[in-house]
Amino acid sequence: MARDEGIKALFEPRSVALVGSSKLRERVGMTAPWLFKSVIHNMKKYFRGKVYVIDIHGKTSRLSTVKDLPGKPDLGVLMLSPPLSIKKAQELSEAGVKALLGITGGYKAEEREQLLHIGREHGVRFLGPNTILGVVNTTNGLNTMFEQDLMPMKGKISIISQSGGIGAAMIDWVCFYGIGLSKFAFTGDKIDVDDIDIISYYGEDPDTNAMAIYMEGLREGKEFVNAVREVVKEKPVVALKGGITQEAARRALSHTASIAGVDAIYSAAFKKAGVIRVSYGIDHLFDAVLALSKQPPMKGDRVAIISNVGGPAILAADAVYRYGLKLAKLSDETVARLARKYPEVDATNPIDMIADAKAERYRDVLELVLADPNVDGVLVINMLKSCFFEPEDAEVIAEVAKKHSDKPVVDVPTGAEDYLLIQKALRQTDIPTFNLPDMAARALNWLREYDAIRKRIHNKENVEPRDSRKPRTYTKNS
Repeated sequence: MARDEGIKALFEPRSVALVGSSKLRERVGMTAPWLFKSVIHNMKKYFRGKVYVIDIHGKTSRLSTVKDLPGKPDLGVLMLSPPLSIKKAQELSEAGVKALLGITGGYKAEEREQLLHIGREHGVRFLGPNTILGVVNTTNGLNTMFEQDLMPMKGKISIISQSGGIGAAMIDWVCFYGIGLSKFAFTGDKIDVDDIDIISYYGEDPDTNAMAIYMEGLREGKEFVNAVREVVKEKPVVALKGGITQEAARRALSHTASIAGVDAIYSAAFKKAGVIRVSYGIDHLFDAVLALSKQPPMKGDRVAIISNVGGPAILAADAVYRYGLKLAKLSDETVARLARKYPEVDATNPIDMIADAKAERYRDVLELVLADPNVDGVLVINMLKSCFFEPEDAEVIAEVAKKHSDKPVVDVPTGAEDYLLIQKALRQTDIPTFNLPDMAARALNWLREYDAIRKRIHNKENVEPRDSRKPRTYTKNS
């Protein structure tokens, strides 16, 4: 069986076997009846394939052994203690599954080695163990999370997390703001399937525009660089690395069985691979992948600012320069046309359209500015309080931006309530929203960085193919 068939089965199975117990409860490792029942609930509610439930104690299903299965599942999900999970992994592999997912944890090094041996012997790919949240695919409804009735809306962002807590925060973020998700995977202990495998899969996934990674450790630096360099030619990859301090690195090792490594090495690997690295937390990771999933790369550094208020526009101009970008000098033709259309508007960049600007004025001004050859990207500010602007007026921003799809546009409803109202109006569009001018300028800088990355990688075609047959051996420090 080809290597990629197993990875595909993790996200696109036609049938899934859920293996757990309605009775067994372990003191550590997450094995519990309520977790098993919750995953069953979500899978039966959302998954559009076939679901087989194997309850080894027979209370929640007529199936109590793998031999009872009426068909051959593509994916097996293990929710038992390590010894029982190993036993069921062997049985499922012999039954012909293509992939296994280990939700529960508490594995010793020798038990991880047993799982790896089973997978290698039968050509089965294994994600985990200790994945806790497992995988989500909003296209087919695959959902192995154990919070009942939690399902993100469909979108174009795909996520990889090596932490259950960070992964949960990401899921919470996309659900609360209605951003939309394509795929999600919590890698857990990474005895077999790792970031490289999933990034490569996301790279070929038509439902993924951009991907976000939270990473604590990496085994195969050279293969990671080569794989990502291929992907970022078409899709941006954003990473947040945890464990950059010695104390944090020790914690990363204890909870995901990975070594965090020397941070400088990761920085060099990310740069060579073309990864956009964010260093200041989950909020930066969210903002970057949101902008990159919705807007095109910015092909230059000249930014125009359009606003219905003065102060936030000045702060936006400061932020543009702080992130190494420039304020665009509008062409004489654009200035003249703006002056004829709206003589009360100062056509100097930043353009203050005055507090009474509504949809029509935003449409006209944005159309002229995006058509200006001196402009590479636009930062739009639209406050509601103390202004005439209404949330529905924001829809024209998406309409105009769609006609100029080669230039990025970001939107800033400065504040909190104003932000939520306009973000809701624009969430189904390709316009990313931010509640502070600094965040929007930073997003434009990431779009500029991605353009530079693509140009650099296309000019240096020296990527070595990954040897998918290379054997792996699990050790405590892998």
